[in-house]
Amino acid sequence: MNDSSMPESRVTLVISDVDGTLLDNNKELTSEAPAAVQRLYKAGIRFTIASARPPRMVRELVTKLQVREPLACFNGALFVGPDGDVLQEIQMSSSDAQVVADFIAKQGFDLWVWTDSDWFVSNPNGPHVARHESQMGRKATPLATRDMSQFRVLKLVGVSDNYDAVARAEADLAKSGGPTISGTRSSSYYLDVTDARANKGEVVLRISEMLQIPTKEIATIGDMTTDTFMFRKSGASIAMGNAFDDVKAQAKFVTKSNEENGFAYAMDHYILGVAQPRLAAD
Repeated sequence: MNDSSMPESRVTLVISDVDGTLLDNNKELTSEAPAAVQRLYKAGIRFTIASARPPRMVRELVTKLQVREPLACFNGALFVGPDGDVLQEIQMSSSDAQVVADFIAKQGFDLWVWTDSDWFVSNPNGPHVARHESQMGRKATPLATRDMSQFRVLKLVGVSDNYDAVARAEADLAKSGGPTISGTRSSSYYLDVTDARANKGEVVLRISEMLQIPTKEIATIGDMTTDTFMFRKSGASIAMGNAFDDVKAQAKFVTKSNEENGFAYAMDHYILGVAQPRLAAD
């Protein structure tokens, strides 16, 4: 992409993904992101996040970035204010949740169940559980039943470090899952499944409505397949340098990676149009 390119319409709101975009590979906030967000606000551009994470796992991030707008968690199954107050939630139907839970089990993946109040895991010693527990500040609840009618499900996750199998499962679910569910990878090892009304494209539409900002004036940035739903609904779209090639192909711009402060680079070059002196040779 051409670094001198700018969005066709003015941008008055930026919606950012979290993991792989605002966070580096160690799940730490990239060093230049907070200052970049404040430059947006200073320029009169509003900012928020759309994440696969639960509210508890974005609380610190919201504070560090000084987010002032409503934000989306669970890929849009839950909207909260910057103070943590719940604004809207979209549950999966019990029948859809059961179909997806059975599908995840058939793949041999661990199953995580996120509800409006708890987090259940089929394998408490499974991959990525300990890190999530550390970030959540609490232990996961062991999943005692596969009967999804017992839960108010906001999101189901299939977890596996077999990245190819997760990618295949994403494709298979897209073919067989039906029109009432949305299943996308939020990382190479997570297959996130929500109600079809809870995807990041719908996040753009809902936040547009909440803030009374036309979608053509919204810019989105992310790195995974789930973020392409945002790209399709926003006036400007930016893929991270660490994104999959098919994700990059669906964005209007491609920035540097999350290990190279790609979020801040994108804000300065594609949104604010400010080329920093240290990047003059790029």
